[in-house]
Amino acid sequence: MSKIRVAVFPAAGLGTRFLPATKAMPKEMLPLVDRPLIQYVVEEARDAGIARIVIVTGRGKNAIEDHFDTSSELERLLAEKGKNGLLEQVREVAELIPVSYVRQKQALGLGHAVLQARDLVGREPFAVMLGDDIVDADEPCIGQMIRVYEQRGNPVIALQEVPRSETRQYGIVAGEKVDDRVVRITDMVEKPPPEKAPSNLAIIGRYLLPPEIFDILDETRPEVGGEIQLTSALKTLLSRRPVDGYLFEGRRYDAGDKLGFLKATVELALKREDLGGPFRQYLKGLKL
Repeated sequence: MSKIRVAVFPAAGLGTRFLPATKAMPKEMLPLVDRPLIQYVVEEARDAGIARIVIVTGRGKNAIEDHFDTSSELERLLAEKGKNGLLEQVREVAELIPVSYVRQKQALGLGHAVLQARDLVGREPFAVMLGDDIVDADEPCIGQMIRVYEQRGNPVIALQEVPRSETRQYGIVAGEKVDDRVVRITDMVEKPPPEKAPSNLAIIGRYLLPPEIFDILDETRPEVGGEIQLTSALKTLLSRRPVDGYLFEGRRYDAGDKLGFLKATVELALKREDLGGPFRQYLKGLKL
């Protein structure tokens, strides 16, 4: 069985849910406390043992590349001012993990974005990690999924139980539980209304996929609006081989949603050793 060595990060979306903030700044660069969203997910990949990442960017996303690049001028300035702590942090970002970039020239859906990474991934299994989903866990979410992949040998999709009233916001799976956290998926439905949802198990932005998904995506017909959806390709994959769902351990934040972003900001700040104490005292003093 081939190891999971590479992760694909689709980051070409327009970030319309955060306009006007994202008019000139990539959504992926919105700060959660003092780190951009995408850095949290890159660190998750690194901590899970993934060796390199491919970021799928688009027009106006240069700030992402700059963030993970070396900044000689900034480093020199920090060194001259004796700000060694900040200098170390800046260097750590540039040295996190080897990064490659590819452009998605048109916003034609998540499946189309993943397809752009085909040449850089090659013919090996890989992870797909969405920056909207921040998972705070003792063991990296994608690392938990890699363990399941190594044990069972099937593609793995992250799942989370959601209220029935929210099923129309997610891809929803049908399936049979193999154990407390592993589900053998039998069907997938994109954003069903509660009365038609086969379960309350929602697909979250972490996937472990085989290389044949690229061939399937290449053959997948665009849907309304010309978009190629990853869920459509996954349904085809499911018709050809078993696919597992995994109910991961950890707290997931939908940072692509304004309320979810605010929740993540507050809760992650409270966990910080340098900020948690005074921030907690501030919150207690608010008249809510």
